[in-house]
Amino acid sequence: MRIKPANRLNALNEYYFSEKLAQLERMRAKGIDVINLGIGNPDLPPDTEAIEVLQTESALSGNHGYQSYRGIPQLREALSDWYGKWFGVSLNPDDEVLPLMGSKEGIMHISMAFLNPGDEVLVANPAYPAYAAVAKLSGAAVRYYPLKRENDFFPDLDTLEKSDLSKVKLMWVNYPNMPTGKSAGFSLFKNLVSFGKEHNILIVNDNPYGLILTEKPESILKADSGKEIALELNSLSKSHNMAGWRIGMAAGNRQYIKAILNVKSNMDSGMFKPLQLAAAKALKNSENQIRQINRVYKHRQQLAYNLLDKLGCSFQTDGAGLFIWAQIPGSFAGSREFSQWLLDKTAVFITPGFIFGSEGERYIRLSLSNSEEKIKQAISRV
Repeated sequence: MRIKPANRLNALNEYYFSEKLAQLERMRAKGIDVINLGIGNPDLPPDTEAIEVLQTESALSGNHGYQSYRGIPQLREALSDWYGKWFGVSLNPDDEVLPLMGSKEGIMHISMAFLNPGDEVLVANPAYPAYAAVAKLSGAAVRYYPLKRENDFFPDLDTLEKSDLSKVKLMWVNYPNMPTGKSAGFSLFKNLVSFGKEHNILIVNDNPYGLILTEKPESILKADSGKEIALELNSLSKSHNMAGWRIGMAAGNRQYIKAILNVKSNMDSGMFKPLQLAAAKALKNSENQIRQINRVYKHRQQLAYNLLDKLGCSFQTDGAGLFIWAQIPGSFAGSREFSQWLLDKTAVFITPGFIFGSEGERYIRLSLSNSEEKIKQAISRV
């Protein structure tokens, strides 16, 4: 290229799924019927009343202009009520809730709002790759902490306490966890808040799976002093089947929210008003929607366990969220080899765990966002 890309891109690779989806499409173009059990893209429809609101409001000429960066009051109030109902957290809709264009946007905004070059960021291994990627884009240094099966896929805070934390500014956590499926339990959130206060580290919990296959939804903001040292991201993508709608939120201390808004207002505009009104309706109708979604996912989960048994994988059966994290048979060198072998032999794709970090090398991640028919077809092929 005549014009070279910015040096910051040297720290990044193409997102794995971008490359892998292209490969699967090439296979399909050759007539191969690929079953993709790898990506968490919800296949169920959103709330019907929310869709009706979107259709009705989109037809009104006054709803197509620029919107506030802070989101419309109806959506902020609906998000606040939703958090109170499901997570037991009281949020002021005026300044403790910020609607986002998906929670992934929030990862960037939070990093830009709080990180300086030279700061350090604690990121789990394994974890959603965006946490580390965005930290690197901001000029911060990534420090990985392992999530090991023998520690129940929780961070070992005692070990972290013994290390030099003087440059650490921010810690990403994600419970219910992706990819491991582990739920936090309130005691972990209390310990994380204490850890953050002790070392002056902003703890950010990414919580998009909080209502999927969980017995008791939890929020880090519910812990004593949670708002003092923590932020939480959430999303309607998984819990309300609205991934393509890009409706997310950040919640927490008004001063932290103000800092995020300062970044957001310089990078994008407010969301399309009919989308916000429809999202507010979906949040108000969430009880029936969540119950129906979890009933479907529970059936799929049992089928997925059957598939993993036939593949010789080991796994825990108390997982939450859209995925199952399973350990591969010892006869395979690693998750990349296992995933490719399965794709070559059966045209079934399951995500190799190595893409989430070195601690995922012996694991695969299976998505429940596929119909029972598709999972049964995969079982038959295996």
